[in-house]
Amino acid sequence: MTNPSTTPSHRAHAASYDQLPIIDHFPADRGPQARALLHAQLHSAAHDVGFFQLVGHGVPQTEKKALLTAMHAFFALPEPDRLALDNTNSPHFRGYTRTGDERTAGARDWRDQLDIGAERPARVPEPGAPAYWWLQGPNQWPKALPELRTAALTWINSLGEVARRLLHELLTAIGAPADFYDDVFGPHAHPHLKLVRYPGSATDGTDQGVGAHKDYGFLTLLLQDHVGGLQVQREDGLFHDVPPLEDAFVVNLGELLEVATNGYLIATNHRVISPPGATERFSVPFFYNPRLDARIAQLPFPHANMAPGVTTDPANPLFAEYGFNELKGKLRAHPLTAERHHGGLLERA
Repeated sequence: MTNPSTTPSHRAHAASYDQLPIIDHFPADRGPQARALLHAQLHSAAHDVGFFQLVGHGVPQTEKKALLTAMHAFFALPEPDRLALDNTNSPHFRGYTRTGDERTAGARDWRDQLDIGAERPARVPEPGAPAYWWLQGPNQWPKALPELRTAALTWINSLGEVARRLLHELLTAIGAPADFYDDVFGPHAHPHLKLVRYPGSATDGTDQGVGAHKDYGFLTLLLQDHVGGLQVQREDGLFHDVPPLEDAFVVNLGELLEVATNGYLIATNHRVISPPGATERFSVPFFYNPRLDARIAQLPFPHANMAPGVTTDPANPLFAEYGFNELKGKLRAHPLTAERHHGGLLERA
């Protein structure tokens, strides 16, 4: 996630922004008229908003229930059991992060979470190799909950397939080759799953559940519970609530798609406001990311001459290889882990 210098304000409300666009993915398997409508909706949502709610995604309820049950069981474990998986144990930034230990734009995020990726052996970069290979490695799992490993890795596989199909339909919607980016994903893609709990308002009165930011990958698919808090910055410059929608994924575009289309598709600022009092909120964001060594080519599509260009942040440059962006984000977001394992890399972040 990149961290624009957006100062959080109070909740914003406007009748025209009561809900994000709602898109049903099932028409992708239907006739030409249904697919044409799907593509028109995807085109509009990705070009004008950068966010939408996805229904008809086909993920079985059994998988959702298994993941949420295991997730709630994890956060109900005694703190010492959770801290046994402390993120600071892992040079790969996998594991449990205590409330307040993650940062967005240098400010504390009031949430705790478990970071999970593809289950692969550790890769320690050899001399001269890119430092981002540190991001490949095993996950940390609670011994008392073996079902969490099964549910989480199943979710990564299922959401990866949803995202792959969705990206194909989105590229088709703007007239681009559907498979243009297939080679930057494949078996060595770098998916990222977070299991997140917001424990209520911070004791000092700050309301940053997660500070304002844009995601830096391709697509993010978020499963949120019935407790609100997610806000998206809309065309009026204000942050507007995203009301939870039953059995929907909140989908947003990352900066790689914005850059690849020279700003025609947009990555949008968003944040989470902590729930009031002691109310807990749970969410499950899944980040559909390419290979760490992927270089993202400019997308050929008919509307390229209408692209407005990309606004760059000199304090937060984007690198050609995806892995450097991912590593930069991890070093900034997890300073304790970075200091313990990657002190020599901090100056690059």
